[in-house]
Amino acid sequence: MSKVETSPSNRLLGALSDEALNRLSINLEPVDMHLGQVLYEAGEELKYVYFPVTSIVSLLCILESGASAEIAMVGNEGIVGVSMFMSGKTSMNRAVVQNAGSGYRLKTKFLKKEFSLSGSMTQLLLRYTQALITLMAQTAVCNRHHSLEQQFCRWLLLSLDRLESNELLVTQELIANMLGVRRETVTEAAGKLQRLGAIHYQRGHITVLDRTKLETHSCECYQVVKNEFDRLLNQYR
Repeated sequence: MSKVETSPSNRLLGALSDEALNRLSINLEPVDMHLGQVLYEAGEELKYVYFPVTSIVSLLCILESGASAEIAMVGNEGIVGVSMFMSGKTSMNRAVVQNAGSGYRLKTKFLKKEFSLSGSMTQLLLRYTQALITLMAQTAVCNRHHSLEQQFCRWLLLSLDRLESNELLVTQELIANMLGVRRETVTEAAGKLQRLGAIHYQRGHITVLDRTKLETHSCECYQVVKNEFDRLLNQYR
């Protein structure tokens, strides 16, 4: 294909120059990304990078005990596999699909070649990486200093920003793994937000009813991250 055509599209791919996009397009593979699918494990060699379109991917830090916590999420604004073009051959994190949907994948050798040209792709990837670092840093601070309810609201809002609908199909276990808490704690937090009228929660299905209430009960971390992504990624256009 000579042009990536999908709706909604991956914003990073859509912001490339026509010349750069045409070079990549012939090697981009459309893929379905399934809930809970592991794209790669920590320490695994990166053979592909992924550009989510309607899916969201969580980057998880895994401890020796098997415990985990989300350090970042990637949706239609970005790319999964930044360590590849930052001189790394392997991933430091597990990448798991938290919201099923579609996307593209690209063999790392093709992205490395495009990155080496120092063109529009290079500048986009560096700006995106800066935004991702902000997300990781703010997530670490949030997990240390804010309540589970605030963290859950932040996570829901960040997920909504990467979706076209107000519905998330995600298991209780996956949420617990991402937030680094027990499933019972997730149930308690979700129940409280449901009683407030912010969400409707059923097993494996969350519908956001009142975004304003989520923003009210979230901490400042959501807005800090959103402002930085807006500042850096609005330069896509």
